[in-house]
Amino acid sequence: MKVSDFDYTLPEDMIARYPPAERGTTRLLVLDPATGKTGHSRYAQLADFLKPGDLLLLNNSKVVRARMFASKTTGALIELMLLEKHEGVQNLVLYRGRLKKGDRLIAHSRELLVEEITGQGVARLSAPDGSDLLHLFERHAEVPIPPYLKRDAEAVDAERYQTVFAEQPGSVAAPTASLNMTAGLLAELGQKGIDIATVTLHVGLGTFLPIRVESFEEHVMHREYYSIPFGTIDKIQRTKAGGGRVVAVGTTVTRALEHAAGSSCWGTSVSPVSGEADIFIYPGYRFRVIDALLTNFHAPRSTVLMLTAAFAGQQNLLRAYQEAIEKQYRFLSYGDSMLIRPM
Repeated sequence: MKVSDFDYTLPEDMIARYPPAERGTTRLLVLDPATGKTGHSRYAQLADFLKPGDLLLLNNSKVVRARMFASKTTGALIELMLLEKHEGVQNLVLYRGRLKKGDRLIAHSRELLVEEITGQGVARLSAPDGSDLLHLFERHAEVPIPPYLKRDAEAVDAERYQTVFAEQPGSVAAPTASLNMTAGLLAELGQKGIDIATVTLHVGLGTFLPIRVESFEEHVMHREYYSIPFGTIDKIQRTKAGGGRVVAVGTTVTRALEHAAGSSCWGTSVSPVSGEADIFIYPGYRFRVIDALLTNFHAPRSTVLMLTAAFAGQQNLLRAYQEAIEKQYRFLSYGDSMLIRPM
C-alpha cells in the first residue's frame, strides 16, 4: 500500500468555500462498511440512523483566532500563525519571514520576544511584560480558516468555523464533522435516548495537510493534545456493556479515543486520561473503541482520509467518494458529511 493509493481527483468547484446559509442543512451520505452499500439523507436526519443506547462523542475544543501580522524592529512584516495548545501551553507559532532567537516583534502596540526557533518555521514567543499571548491573538488575530478555501477569513467564519458546543480554547482548525451540529439536533438525539459525551482534542494545522512522501513509514505524524474525562470513559464502557454503539463525531474524536485505548490506564483510571495523540491510522488498523464514524469528505492524500478508509474499507470509501462527486456533494471543512455504520 502506498500513499498515492489515497489520491483522487477533487474538482475545485466541489470544495465548499463557505458554510451553508443555515447550519445543519448539509447532506449526509450513509455507508455500510460491511457491504459497501450507500444511502443518501440530510445531516439534520442523523437521529434516524442511531438508536437508543448509542453514545455520541463530540470534540469540545474551541478554535482560537490564530493568524496575525507583526513587524520586526527593522520594519519587516512577519506573518504569525499560532499553533494548537499542548498541555495548557499555547506559545508556538508558525512564521513566514526571517526570524532568529532574540528578535523582538511589535504586534498591535505589544512587544513579543522570540525565545526559541524550534525548527521547520516554528518559533516560541513570549510577551516580556508577562501578558498572555493567547489574549493578544484572541483580540487581534483572524480566524484560521483552511488554506484550501483560497480566501481570507470573513465575518461569517467567526461564528461558523466553530461548533455550537465549543468550550475548551486551543484548536487552530475546527473539528469539522461537528460544524453542522445544532442545539436542536442534539436535543432530538437526547430525546431519542442517545447519550452524548465529550472529549477534548486541540486540532492542529497538520490534521488536514496532504502527505508529501510515498511510503507510510517515512511519514512523521503530527501530535495533538487530548484529554478524556473519566465520565466519558465510564459512559463508553457502559455503552459497550449494554450493547450500544460508540459513535465518534469526527476523526479528531477517533484519534483521541484510539490513542487513549492503547494506554495502560484506559479503563482503570478514575481521573481524566490525557496524552499527545500521534497515532497514524490507515487500512489494516484494528479499531478498539468506535463502532460508527460521522465525518466530512476529506482531501486527497490526507491522514484523515486514510483513517476514514481504515474504518470504512479503502475500496468502499473510494467508491463512495466517486458517488459523492457524481451526485455533487460538497467537500472539505464546510461541506457535506458521511456516516459510516452498519446498516
